[in-house]
Amino acid sequence: MKALGKKLAGKTLLALSVAGMMAGAVHADDKVLHVYNWSDYIAPDTIANFEKESGIKVVYDVFDSNETLEAKLLAGKSGYDVVVPSNNFLAKQIKAGVYQELDQSKLPNWKNLNQDLLKAVSVSDPGNKHAFPYMWGSIGIGYNPEKVKAALGVDTIDSWDVLLKPENIAKLKGCGVSFLDSPTEMLPVALHYLGLPTDTQKKEDIKKAEDLFLKIRPSITYFHSSKYISDLANGNICVAVGYSGDVQQAKSRAAEAGDKVKVSYAIPKEGAGSFFDMVAIPKDAENVEGAYKFMTFLQKPEVMAGITNAVRFPNGNAAATALVAKDITSDPGIYPPADVQAKLYAIADLPAATQREMTRSWTKIKSGK
Repeated sequence: MKALGKKLAGKTLLALSVAGMMAGAVHADDKVLHVYNWSDYIAPDTIANFEKESGIKVVYDVFDSNETLEAKLLAGKSGYDVVVPSNNFLAKQIKAGVYQELDQSKLPNWKNLNQDLLKAVSVSDPGNKHAFPYMWGSIGIGYNPEKVKAALGVDTIDSWDVLLKPENIAKLKGCGVSFLDSPTEMLPVALHYLGLPTDTQKKEDIKKAEDLFLKIRPSITYFHSSKYISDLANGNICVAVGYSGDVQQAKSRAAEAGDKVKVSYAIPKEGAGSFFDMVAIPKDAENVEGAYKFMTFLQKPEVMAGITNAVRFPNGNAAATALVAKDITSDPGIYPPADVQAKLYAIADLPAATQREMTRSWTKIKSGK
């Protein structure tokens, strides 16, 4: 999943290269734990608190894309004991045999995890055998409330009907509508709306999703997976289907620019796609015992609440919710209510043939023919 609205800094590159060299050089030492996570994705005191409690020294490195992590894992001997892949990459990596199966008897805090989310990610990791959710987000609708009200006469967006019914989206054409340029994330929107499985491999199902998109295609301004952030923030478009973290970023940018443009985010009531960043242990981890201790620490409600308060992403720990800052948990764009959360689906890891079929469909949709 793209960087989920996290700020990526050049300084991490130097840290990465130095830490990468160190990771290869350090021998197995049960007092040292090597952790590899997304940048800007942990509270300032998390690692120090774990070191103090466990007596284990943590070498904490960061990456900014799933591709970077995957390259290290598939090359073997990554030097890491705990890593944080997104769920659809996790699925491919499990098939490639790069992770250990988790021994849940060594994870006494597993009971704190959110059962709905565990069920959602089981599409990538059947039986939750290899990983558990760290943070997550949704793929919903970012919009400019003033422009949407002017076009449709409604104060809020709560349904995919606004975009997937040709007569509705036609009214938004004048102020600009964008969709992510991602067949594996966008075709499931149409499939789900049509009541079809989001992980279908049937050509006829994909064709139905394609037909739905072709009907609304004349009203779509463009397909892009990052341009919409600045366009929403400065009012160039009024609606964007995008990642929750990116829309939160657009909202912040608009506020910083003088608050003239308002940005809202909705997870439609029918349900939406979601992404999950997962915690796993590579097969060649050298400090497995330390990895379990770190995972157990991360599954403590107070620890995960502290991380969410710092990074403003929802976590996978149900017991932590009561401890998270109220302005975060009360924002339905960050913390969806239980009934909405139950309708979220994970983006599936599909066979290569199905992905090719989706890509062909997507090319046709984008060209509008």
